[in-house]
Amino acid sequence: MTYSNYPSAGPQENPQPPRKDSRSLIYGLLIAALLGTWGYIIWDKSKTKELTTQLQSQLTTSDSSKNAVQNEYNAALQRLDELTSMNSSLDSLVKSRNSEVENLKSRISGLLKKQNRTEAENAQLKSMIKDLNDKISGYVQEIEVLRGENLQLKTEKDELITQKETLIREKDQTIQEKKAVEEKLDVASTLNASNINIVTIDERRSGKEVEKERAKRVDKIRVTFDVFNRVGDDATKDVYVVIVDPSGTVISNEALGSGRFTTRDEGEKVFTKKASVNFSAGKSAPVSLEWKPGTKFTGGSYKISIYNNGFKIGEASKSLK
Repeated sequence: MTYSNYPSAGPQENPQPPRKDSRSLIYGLLIAALLGTWGYIIWDKSKTKELTTQLQSQLTTSDSSKNAVQNEYNAALQRLDELTSMNSSLDSLVKSRNSEVENLKSRISGLLKKQNRTEAENAQLKSMIKDLNDKISGYVQEIEVLRGENLQLKTEKDELITQKETLIREKDQTIQEKKAVEEKLDVASTLNASNINIVTIDERRSGKEVEKERAKRVDKIRVTFDVFNRVGDDATKDVYVVIVDPSGTVISNEALGSGRFTTRDEGEKVFTKKASVNFSAGKSAPVSLEWKPGTKFTGGSYKISIYNNGFKIGEASKSLK
C-alpha cells in the first residue's frame, strides 16, 4: 500500500459543530430574573423598614412632645391647686382674677385636645402654659407679700394684746390699790364718840324735867355724846344708838324711828334710834337722842351702844332701881 501526503483530488465531508441546548439559556435568564426580583424585594423591604422606623421615631417624638406639654400643663394645674388649697388668701386672689385664669386654661385645654397640631400651635401652647406658670409665680409673690403684711399685722396685734393685758393688769392693780386706799380712808373716816352721857328723866305735866333713877318714875332716856374725826369729807353722817334693856332685848319701835342697819363685825342689827350728824373734818359735833317709849321702864341695867359706818364707836350703861 502506498501513502501520499498530498491531498486527494476527490470531494471530502466537513464535520458539523454540536448544537447548544436553548433550555439552559432560558433557565439562566429565569434565575437571573429571580435573583433580581429577590434583590429588589430585599432592597424594598429594607427601605420600607427604614421608612417605618423613621415614621415610628417621628410618632414617638411627636407623642413625647405632646406628653411633655400635657405633663407641663398638668404640673401647672397641680401647682395652682396646691397653692389655692394651702393659702386662703391666695384662693381669694385667684378667685378675684378667675375669668383671666379660666380663659387661659380653656384655651390651653382646647389646643391639648387637638390631635394634629401645627408647630405654630405647639409653640402657642407652650407660650400659654408659660404664661400660666408666670401668673402662678406672680400669685406666689403676691401671697408672700400678703403673708408678710399679715405677719406684721399679727405681730402688731400681739403687741397690742400684750399692751392691753398689761394695761388691764395695771388698771386692776390700780383699782385694787384705790379700793384698798378707799377702804382705809373709809375706815379712817369713822367717827369717834366721846363724852357719852345717859340721863333718865321724869317728865312732869308742867314740862319740867327731873332726873330720876327709880324705874317707875322714868319716862324717857336721853343720850348725849360728841363725835369727831380729823379725816373724811364734809357730809351728813348717820349715827345709830342701840339700847338693850335688862333682859338683854333691844328696845325698838318702828313707829318711833327704830329699824335695822348693817355692821361690819356683827352683821345686821336692830337699832333703837338714829341721828343724822352734819360732819366737818377736824370739828367736834354734839349729838343728842331721846327715847320715850310711852311705857314705864323696868329696874336693872340698860346698855347703850353707838355705831357709825358699821363700827361700834362707843358704849355706856345706866342702871335703874
